[in-house]
Amino acid sequence: MSGQTVVVDGESLSPEDVEAVARHGAPVAIADDAREAVRASRERVEDVLDSDEAVYGVNTGFGSLVDTRIDADDLEALQTNLLRSHAAGAGDELGEEAVRALLLTRLNALAKGYSGIRERVLDLLADMLNGSVHPVVPSRGSLGASGDLAPLAHLSLVLIGEGAARVSPRDTDRASGEPQADGDRLPGDEALAAGGLEPVTLRAKEGLALINGTQLTSGLAALALVDAERVLRAADAAGALTTEVTMSTTANCDPAIHEVRPHDGQAASARNVKRLTADSEVVESHRNCDRVQDAYSIRCLPQVHGAVRDALAHLRDAVETELNSATDNPLVFDGDRVNSRASGTERAAVVSGGNFHGEPLALRLDYAASALAELAAVSERRIDRLLNPETQETHLVPFLSPESGLHSGLMIPQYTAASLVNDLRSLGQPAVDNTPVSGNQEDHVSMSGGSAYNIREAAEKAATVVGVELLCAAQAREFVDDGLALGTGTAAVYDLVREVSDPVTVDRSLSGEMETLADLIREGMVDESVERALGESLE
Repeated sequence: MSGQTVVVDGESLSPEDVEAVARHGAPVAIADDAREAVRASRERVEDVLDSDEAVYGVNTGFGSLVDTRIDADDLEALQTNLLRSHAAGAGDELGEEAVRALLLTRLNALAKGYSGIRERVLDLLADMLNGSVHPVVPSRGSLGASGDLAPLAHLSLVLIGEGAARVSPRDTDRASGEPQADGDRLPGDEALAAGGLEPVTLRAKEGLALINGTQLTSGLAALALVDAERVLRAADAAGALTTEVTMSTTANCDPAIHEVRPHDGQAASARNVKRLTADSEVVESHRNCDRVQDAYSIRCLPQVHGAVRDALAHLRDAVETELNSATDNPLVFDGDRVNSRASGTERAAVVSGGNFHGEPLALRLDYAASALAELAAVSERRIDRLLNPETQETHLVPFLSPESGLHSGLMIPQYTAASLVNDLRSLGQPAVDNTPVSGNQEDHVSMSGGSAYNIREAAEKAATVVGVELLCAAQAREFVDDGLALGTGTAAVYDLVREVSDPVTVDRSLSGEMETLADLIREGMVDESVERALGESLE
């Protein structure tokens, strides 16, 4: 384990917390207030059971079987059968970080105290995270309503000693960023035992509480959001370096321009470029040249990157809300709080609703994936400005090869970038769709899980495209008078590229260097280099 403990309270989980636990093995602890809320919620469920009223998911069947009443003697079997029947996913296993994100986000939602589970169940979820017991979860099967049922059912089977899990043997490697061993695949009871844990026997409402929620969507969305924001800041840095080495102007980032069209993201990207190029002798060297305007991919960088930034800000708002929301059904309230058709005693109200529906995330995830496609597209156009002999500046050479013709230089990395942009445009198409299920009781679903998978892949591919721009912009720097200093921030970015990629003097395979640069972007190393140089982070 590594990093500061993430305290789970149902109220304050952030995307950065999800990354800390999912990727870096930060331990988790449950806040005392959350424990109290969970105990009170469970007492309300017990009150409902004592009242013997029919309450969905507590003593009735599920989905279209909602009108089927379950005998008191069968209530525990009902919850176990629910997990078994709903664990019908397919496809590749989720990776370790995705499973850890799923465990954490479900734990946090249950910790709000509206789900009616026992504290024992909450503790086991936390212990599985801290003990690196990672359920085997097929990636496909969620409709995004009633939440991410199939993936969560596979995860939850392990809590009762069924299903399968992997126990990571190398916790410390997660902190170092080294590749993770998957661990042996074990039956659920053996995996728990290997982690020093024991299974639980589910009681009324607990099986439904474990699987009815949006945590596959929100967990993956949190990780993808962190990645996408890093890609965006790296794109600002790559664009700033391209602006310099193409002898373009930063006048397009003058605050006066953006004050009269005051989109927040646009202004932030403009400020970033100005910070990155501060004290640039390259920019100053041609301030009074006769060029009137630069190409759109450079001149409109603040407008395009800014629109992407606004899209990601819109997504962050939804993700932060969803991470700290009660998303299962029914929800358990104090009776005084609910004035609708609540059932139960005066102390308890169990109310059916639709907080499991993934639409608030699905629409924004699709929009953000489309925005990342545009970010990559404008980056690829700047790559063309660097390489293309028909459009590049006179101080540059075709495809940035000192001996173009005999050598192809950086011609083919652009091909890869163009290919990825095409992929990104496909990923940017809406994944939101509808296929009614459960005897048409669940007649509208969000498919938010598909949207989360798409943006995750989109962030990964956009990082590679921006990495190619960094590679090309750094190579173009070799053709600019080396007596002229780059900006404070862009010089740091150039140096980072040169740590992993030497100037291209003769043809060589650049695939590994391209992937390394993409990894540096995804891991936040561009952010760190710039922050060290500027003494502040990019917006």
